[in-house]
Amino acid sequence: MTEDNKKTDGRIEAVHIAHHLANSENFQSLFQEGMSLVEETAVYLDGQGRDEAKQLPRPASLAYATESMRLTTRLMQLASWLLLQRAVNEGEMSREQAGSEKNKVRLEKLSSATGGSSWEGLPDTLQELIERSTRLQERVVHLDNMLYRTNGEADMEEATNDNPVASQISQLHAAFGKLG
Repeated sequence: MTEDNKKTDGRIEAVHIAHHLANSENFQSLFQEGMSLVEETAVYLDGQGRDEAKQLPRPASLAYATESMRLTTRLMQLASWLLLQRAVNEGEMSREQAGSEKNKVRLEKLSSATGGSSWEGLPDTLQELIERSTRLQERVVHLDNMLYRTNGEADMEEATNDNPVASQISQLHAAFGKLG
């Protein structure tokens, strides 16, 4: 019986897939991707992006300013979450401490207008950075939801805790949606 399947009160606890994922090479890859995107965006906005913004007509220039600010905010929030999770993985912080701190991080409310004439007027590189950041945001939100469930989801998991297989299936459904 592994450490993750500890027997308590005569029951076998389910393996928490999300916790393994958060400690895996996949997380390290996600972390590196996020930090690289932050750096790449900073270089772009401070160099080529600044030059491109100066050449835009006024409406597109306003859209550029708005979207670059949203992009920067989104990436800073994502970087904060990734750094918190890395601190947990490296034992510098407990999951409970990170859960408390992560409440200051806003992952869900970071949208961008990815359509319409103002979007079309933005430089291609900025559009690509925004799209990559929103895909990264979706992945982080998904992992966050798996790691830090709401009480309703925790109650559902506890209800299936008597049956480890049902619990695992429930977690897979939460992670990937219904299959089929």
